[in-house]
Amino acid sequence: MADTFNWGIIGLGRIARKFADDLKLLPNARLHAVASTSQERASAFAEEYSAPFAYGRYEDIVNCPDLDVVYIATPHVMHAENTLLCLENGLPVLCEKPFAMNRQEAIRMISTARRQRVFLMEALWSRFIPAINYVLALAAQGEIGTVHTVKADFGFHMPFDPNSRVFNKALGAGSLLDIGIYPALLALFALGKPMPEDILAAAAFTSTEVDESCAFTFKYPENRLALGHSTIAANTPVEAWLYGTEGTIYLHPRWHFARKVTVSHYEGNSVGQRDMEFPFEGWGYQFEAAHVMECLAQERLESDLVPLDFTLDLVETLDVIRERIGLEYD
Repeated sequence: MADTFNWGIIGLGRIARKFADDLKLLPNARLHAVASTSQERASAFAEEYSAPFAYGRYEDIVNCPDLDVVYIATPHVMHAENTLLCLENGLPVLCEKPFAMNRQEAIRMISTARRQRVFLMEALWSRFIPAINYVLALAAQGEIGTVHTVKADFGFHMPFDPNSRVFNKALGAGSLLDIGIYPALLALFALGKPMPEDILAAAAFTSTEVDESCAFTFKYPENRLALGHSTIAANTPVEAWLYGTEGTIYLHPRWHFARKVTVSHYEGNSVGQRDMEFPFEGWGYQFEAAHVMECLAQERLESDLVPLDFTLDLVETLDVIRERIGLEYD
């Protein structure tokens, strides 16, 4: 494997631009190829980021020379198709969340990666943010005792546009799959196995039949709970808490790429409260990209931090929430 990794991007929207910006922060990464449904858009993006190859069809990127890994940044409903295209042509994939629209798609993607022996990872970038990595390590080592409750929200106000990816059902729209996935993944990372023994959920719907707001509760054995809320109808604090038997951990806004953490212990604990800062450049996508390149350099087929079994658990959890709230996609 070369010292510098050549990245490709399929789908050139807002998140692809953030990812391309953050790749510049990695000395061993460069944007090598981009693919869009428009040759004009692909050429403009490639010129802006000095990528030597630009394709006006997604499927053409698999023929790009010297391409090491592809980031899938298309709308949710296209993730499976785009990922399978790359995997079947032997290209490692970092696929944006949500990984798939349902469990059946996810199983097909994972099975293909394992059969082809090609690297595949869901782009859960929050897992690699230094503050979140630190918090999960603290919780695992018992810093606040046994974690019994995880609470997180994610909301922003989006003016209604039935054709936008946020409201258009044909694009997999709605708050749950777009941003509700963040509180869900924090719960699964922090509380781990076994999976929730019960999931309660409620939602409010738009005229386009997608969830405008969604609230859910995961009930775990031993009286552990996870509370999540997502909405595209309001700007919420975007905070997260882990509550334990001996203290709490608070992830400051916006928690999914937090730069500040507060650890507090209950009265009588001499440790008291402490604040920790985790500054970093860019949006934080460089951390997941660096991890993918490390995995590729070690010839690993999946990540140890976001293993494919975890991705499948997350997809199945989202499926149950959708079933509870009555959200169906074609």
